[in-house]
Amino acid sequence: MWNVHIYTQNEDKGVDRMKRFKAKLGIISFEKLTLKKRIILIFAASTIIPFLCTALVSNHAITLILSKNLNSGVQSNLHQVQLSLETTISNLNHVSQQLAYPGSVGMMLEQYLSATQQYQKAVLIEDIQTELNLITFTNPSTNLVMYYFKNEDSYLFQNNAIREDFSLSKLPMLASYYGITYYGPHISNSMYNNEFVLSALRRVDVPGREGIYVYIESGFKLTQSILESDRIGKNSFHLILDNDGRIAYSEAGSIFPQNGYFSPDGKPSDHAVGGDSGLMNGYYWFKGTSNQGWSVVSLIPKEDYNEEKNRWIIKMIYLFALFTSIGLLLAWLLWKMVYKPLNQFNMEMKNVISTRIQSPGVRTTIPEFNYLLKQFHNMKNQIANLFQEVEQKEKRRADLEVEKLLYQINPHFLMNTLDTAHWLAVMNGQKEIDRLVLSLNKLLHYNLGKLGQKSTIREEIDSLRQYLILQQIRYDFAFDVRIEVEDDVLDAAVPRFILQPLVENSLYHGLDDDGYIQVDVKQKEHIEITIQDNGAGISQEKIEELLNEPKNPQEKVGMGIGMSYVKRMLESYYEGHAKLDIVSEISKGTTIRLTLPFREVSQDDERVGRG
Repeated sequence: MWNVHIYTQNEDKGVDRMKRFKAKLGIISFEKLTLKKRIILIFAASTIIPFLCTALVSNHAITLILSKNLNSGVQSNLHQVQLSLETTISNLNHVSQQLAYPGSVGMMLEQYLSATQQYQKAVLIEDIQTELNLITFTNPSTNLVMYYFKNEDSYLFQNNAIREDFSLSKLPMLASYYGITYYGPHISNSMYNNEFVLSALRRVDVPGREGIYVYIESGFKLTQSILESDRIGKNSFHLILDNDGRIAYSEAGSIFPQNGYFSPDGKPSDHAVGGDSGLMNGYYWFKGTSNQGWSVVSLIPKEDYNEEKNRWIIKMIYLFALFTSIGLLLAWLLWKMVYKPLNQFNMEMKNVISTRIQSPGVRTTIPEFNYLLKQFHNMKNQIANLFQEVEQKEKRRADLEVEKLLYQINPHFLMNTLDTAHWLAVMNGQKEIDRLVLSLNKLLHYNLGKLGQKSTIREEIDSLRQYLILQQIRYDFAFDVRIEVEDDVLDAAVPRFILQPLVENSLYHGLDDDGYIQVDVKQKEHIEITIQDNGAGISQEKIEELLNEPKNPQEKVGMGIGMSYVKRMLESYYEGHAKLDIVSEISKGTTIRLTLPFREVSQDDERVGRG
């Protein structure tokens, strides 16, 4: 006796989460857009993208041009201011040399300080005043000249009245070198002058005397006029820095206070504002440094600096709106131009759907659409001819049905006869004959189906079981057949009649009373069907002959016919994507392995199978 054992395995199938995610997001691909939306999208893109590219390149170019022109203009004016200040300082230095010792005036001062007689002092005072008047006359920019005695905190020979609050410690120092201290722009210490001046304090070095200095002020009008011409916008300012970066003069005292440091945090720093330009506290700054170490800084508010660029950006925005409107208008006009012919196409198709094929043709104002309509009319005529052919074929269909029934009479007669034999065996108590006839009837019903018709693993297993029942009755020995099939592959589509020939191969090759046949059907990345036995085995030459050497139809008997059928069905059904392997050892057994792509049977195939 033999036993058939069918083992199934349940496996949960995964859900395609990516498709569900896209469905939830509602992502619309370009292929799903209507023609109207596509035309608008393409026209908008063709208008906006080139404009944006041009605007970006122009923005970069205009920024470079404006920055270069502005920077060069500011640096040029700073250079003018620098030259003006250097000229003024040079003039102060020249005048102070005449007043210092051993200059002409300095020597008269030394005589005055050494004189003991009042008459001699009076003469020297007159001579010194004359020289001072001559120096101030030959140097019109010189405003205040005097000798300052630091120890006594007093002054002599001043050419103008001195303010009562005069104090050198209050003056903003600009630079100090070679015994001369220069003070940055400040209000004149002359009582009758309220204008900004530059001043210098120089040690006289009179022999035997300490703490004597000459103090000179020079007008600042020329430099101020240059600073005024340097203004870019109404809110630009200027700073003058000393050698240490301290602000000696400031036109923006609230933001950059005098005596503070020109740095982001207002603290002394050697590297806080390195370079000649930058951005600080909302101001673009440009710095020019003299050979003496002091600097002139021009401050331009960020809004004023970008004013020209902002005007250009506003123009670009207006142009962008204009180009976009023109692009959308052209897209709408193009759509209106195309819409009417498309609507006529739609009407023509509706006429075809409603079987009004002989409807009159229409024309448009576009030659290309007229050509398409002409082709469509030709197609309608062909459809009309096909309708006539279908009507003629319908008339012949009844005759074909009768002919089909005639071809089915013999198989049905055989099935009915076997069914009659089955009931006779039941009535007479012939259980073995009943079992034989019933299995034969089922097997013939399955095998007499169309060879090209699709089947399933489930149907193939059921047919194989009926075949094994007949073989068990036919052969007078016991053998064991084990069948293990995973649930997931039971409804997979396969060609009809591919398992029975392979199992039959195992029966034909020396299976004895201790023999067994193992049939496994599993799903991996594909369907894997394995048929294994412990029979006599097949030689390698025979395997090569079965797999690779075609035979004449007259020579294909027994195993050759079945194996050839299986090979042909796999090649035809799977188009070269299936694989058949045979491994065998003499006296140990044979293993046949089918590797098939996974395909589920469709509803149409199920209806065909039931029919």
